[in-house]
Amino acid sequence: MTELSRLWHRLGAVEHRVRKAVADRSARDPGLTDPYRGLYLTDETVRELLAGPPDVPAEIDIPDAVDGELAAAFGLTGLDLEFLLVALAPDLDARFERLYGYLNDDVTRRRPTIGLALSLCGQSQAGPGRFRFLPHAPLVAGGLVEVLAEDQPFLARELRVPDTVSAHLLGSHDLDPRLARCARIEPGLPGPREVPDSGCELSIATVRPGMPVYVRGEPEVAGPAVVVALGGVSNAVELVPLLVREARLRRACLVVGPADEMPPAALRELLTHEVSLVLHGSGAWDPKWAPVTPVPVEAGPAPSWATVLDGFPENELSAFRLTGGQMRAAVSVASRLAERDGRAITVADLREGIRSQNGAGLSRLARRITPAVGWDDLVVPERTRNQLRELAARARFRDTVLGTWRMRPGGGRGRGVLALFAGESGTGKTMAAEVVAADLGMDLYVVDLSTVVDKYIGETEKNLDRVFAEAAGVNGVLLFDEADALFGKRSAVSDSRDRYANMESAYLLQRMESFDGIAVLTTNLRANLDEAFTRRLDVIAAFPVPDAAHRRLLWETCLGPDLPRAADVDLTTCADRFELAGGAIRACAVGAAYLAAAAGRSVTMRDLMLSIREEHLKQGHLIRDTEFHPWLSTP
Repeated sequence: MTELSRLWHRLGAVEHRVRKAVADRSARDPGLTDPYRGLYLTDETVRELLAGPPDVPAEIDIPDAVDGELAAAFGLTGLDLEFLLVALAPDLDARFERLYGYLNDDVTRRRPTIGLALSLCGQSQAGPGRFRFLPHAPLVAGGLVEVLAEDQPFLARELRVPDTVSAHLLGSHDLDPRLARCARIEPGLPGPREVPDSGCELSIATVRPGMPVYVRGEPEVAGPAVVVALGGVSNAVELVPLLVREARLRRACLVVGPADEMPPAALRELLTHEVSLVLHGSGAWDPKWAPVTPVPVEAGPAPSWATVLDGFPENELSAFRLTGGQMRAAVSVASRLAERDGRAITVADLREGIRSQNGAGLSRLARRITPAVGWDDLVVPERTRNQLRELAARARFRDTVLGTWRMRPGGGRGRGVLALFAGESGTGKTMAAEVVAADLGMDLYVVDLSTVVDKYIGETEKNLDRVFAEAAGVNGVLLFDEADALFGKRSAVSDSRDRYANMESAYLLQRMESFDGIAVLTTNLRANLDEAFTRRLDVIAAFPVPDAAHRRLLWETCLGPDLPRAADVDLTTCADRFELAGGAIRACAVGAAYLAAAAGRSVTMRDLMLSIREEHLKQGHLIRDTEFHPWLSTP
């Protein structure tokens, strides 16, 4: 027997009861002398309706939704299922509207009343069957049947099956429109996800109704789920019954969060329902949120890229920390990019897809830089270059070393990678951070200290916490330029200002240590940083003032291959005579290029000398005319 025929077989039983009720009514009340007979259906019309075929196309594929699984999901009895069919009939066969109007003695009341439903199912109107329509009864509490017109006598109240329920029973997979903005259906990844830190296995099979789970982090669902974001939703409490109904109808797990941003009333309401429930948030569960405490587990590692994209080089993307849902979304973006250009997916496509998953919150607190430089553009000593490559390697393989190999230190240390770039201004620290970000395929976020440092006590910590909180959800490199302004040494307490400054440094120390992202601090004066910070750094890279050989290479790199040069340009002389850092050399090269462009010619040695002299004056250095001879005759 097909799914469709099973349901219509059940509806046939309802029709049989309606036929009997009509026959009984006709026998008791022939109504031959009733002058108002035209206001309701005649017996002849009713007989014609009963003789007609069902008003449903046979090709509709209706699942066997009124079986034991539905009863188990909502706690229904066999009588509840009969009541549900009686209430559902007008939505499936238009004949029942008029027949119910006939039986209700009112052609305008085309839905069954409680009294009619009891009669059709052979129940006494004063018997226990009427209790199945009380607010706490499974049919009503589960949202399968609505009892209308509560101001009417109990038996006269009409029954209605919500459109979402009837649509689901007819095979629709769409969510209730009221949930469209905060929920989605997630098919999940095949197989269970392990949670190594807790020894638990987080999968739909292990999350049972009545045993809610709280995941600290982003859960990865292995099975069908209704995934909901209720943080900041004003009517979250009103949506809870709809969410529970969706999860039960689909026999899916309900994944809701972030709990730390939800109204406590919504959490309490969720925890009263017998449904497979996974709550998640960024911090630990607070017992004040609800009287029921879920089972706490740690989020397991994200799935490998092989689960969403077969045969792709894992190491090219291992630095990114994404959930399975974010991975699939990134692959979707990459696929569309490749399809637009008519080619196969590349690493660049995937990195662009990953960038699309970054939230915009950090961009409001830091300046976002999309890297445009690479290792070939960076001129630093070999030791510094090796330290930068070590930083990139730590970002790529931290999950292997700290997770798989369990080399994670204690003391609440996160999985973040922290580095310090120390050197004088213009020696390439910011550019080096951009190169590392480019190597990892990430954006660089330069924290604007003006948005962080505040003269009022405690505000700097709050601002910095916002930066770290936003950075936790972004795959990028976080750069604190001139970090000694924030991470300075703690001093002996001589007044209240020293005490609060030390508290600020202590807070920053703890926050940096628990950070899970990639952060780079730069400083001109390493000695000004607190030793507690430097002890917790993974990489400390020194950026010395370049010597003559490196300056010659810097001049060559900054001028580039596309800039036309006159025959008299002598970069060796520029490197030997003027001790400039990389940033100053870059400024001189750009200045000389503008002089040449304005004159409509190639860059000459005189253009370079003019730019170098201007850079010395800008920095307040003393200059000697002999240094610029013979290209400049006067200062």
